[in-house]
Amino acid sequence: MDAETAAAVGEAWTDDYPWEFVTRLTEIGDRMGGSPGERRAAELVGEGFERAGAREVTVESFEMNRWSRGDAELAVTDPVERSFETIALPYSPPGEVRGKLVDAGHGTPAELDEVDVEGNVVVASTTTPKGSRFIHRMEKFGHAAAAGAAAFVFRNHKPGQLPPTGSLRFDREAAIPGVGVSLETGDWLTDYAERDARAALRVDAETTPGTSHNTHGQLGPDTDDEILVVGHHDAHDIAEGALDNGCGITVVVAAAHLLAEMDLDLRVRVAGVGCEEVGLLGADALAERLDLDSVRAVVNVDGAGRFRNLRAHTHGSETMEAVVESVSEAANQPVAVREQVHPFSDHWPFLKRGVPALQLHSERAAETAAARERGRGWGHTHADTRDKVDDRNLREHAVLTALLVRELAATDEVPRPSAESVAGNLRSGDYEEGMKAAGIWPEDWQ
Repeated sequence: MDAETAAAVGEAWTDDYPWEFVTRLTEIGDRMGGSPGERRAAELVGEGFERAGAREVTVESFEMNRWSRGDAELAVTDPVERSFETIALPYSPPGEVRGKLVDAGHGTPAELDEVDVEGNVVVASTTTPKGSRFIHRMEKFGHAAAAGAAAFVFRNHKPGQLPPTGSLRFDREAAIPGVGVSLETGDWLTDYAERDARAALRVDAETTPGTSHNTHGQLGPDTDDEILVVGHHDAHDIAEGALDNGCGITVVVAAAHLLAEMDLDLRVRVAGVGCEEVGLLGADALAERLDLDSVRAVVNVDGAGRFRNLRAHTHGSETMEAVVESVSEAANQPVAVREQVHPFSDHWPFLKRGVPALQLHSERAAETAAARERGRGWGHTHADTRDKVDDRNLREHAVLTALLVRELAATDEVPRPSAESVAGNLRSGDYEEGMKAAGIWPEDWQ
């Protein structure tokens, strides 16, 4: 490690700015895609990049479909009358539904096939069966809607009276209403489902044309090729979005400050993108506007900074894995590696277009594959608040992110994945059926 890098890393251990940044970000409140709060977040990210010394810092707008939350009501109507707290899921259409309550367990296709879905209100858990790949909420919803469900209820597996949120579709209104309920409410609903109870659901919501924003700037030499480092600054409107993805975008901003002090071999473009939570829309807009032939690799910081140890998703790239292992060894810091391709974060718009992608997430120090919690934990609930953040993780992961980006910039070649190889990796992980149900399998891969 050269003297300038060592000095910058040393200063990072005591830097108060990451905590100040995540504080200012979470003070904004509602950062839902297309909202005024999301615009303020984009501007705050720009201030962070300018503080780091980035040049050509720009806030760009893009058009999207803005979903606005109204009231939602859920009640059991027979054999008893009882109301429960619930919240609508983004892109749920407005509407009123009545039908039999049906418990679909984890909401897998096999479980849905075992129950009477047609015309009924389907209840499914936020978690995934042990031994199974992670099954995304949109997959469960897509399968339920295709089977003829009248409405979809997503019940949390995390205790604490925390109804979860999360988009039903990407950037367009869904076919049927969908809501989230707490673990405690879900327990009652599954009990009532066993009694052949009936339920009534009402959702008020609106989807209208809107505008969101991306922020980006440049660091290092003005080369033809570049490394893109991206994190999303939006969050769901029901909480502060401290963990998802306040931590991640804070890591990006703090890493930018470190990268500005390093001797880089390539230009590094740092970016904060909007509307990840409602469809990866900001990342997709950025991918459309950049010359992707010049983007050697994308580093997506979504989930880093939340927990103690960094976790790197290499998406099938052996070169990415070698870079991660080299930095982990040199820094004497553990970095877990996951090879499987997945499409549910801001690397996806780039990866599906052939740009090598690395996602930086995190896990608890004692976490193992067998013990890892299935689901989001505090994320996408009212409890995603600043008190869950440990600023040591923000600083340490910013250092590791910067070192990884510097190593990537010094790597002569990162082989670009073909559409066939990415599709094959997804198929080997049993993602194709679920992505098609969610409406996100690329049409030209059919």
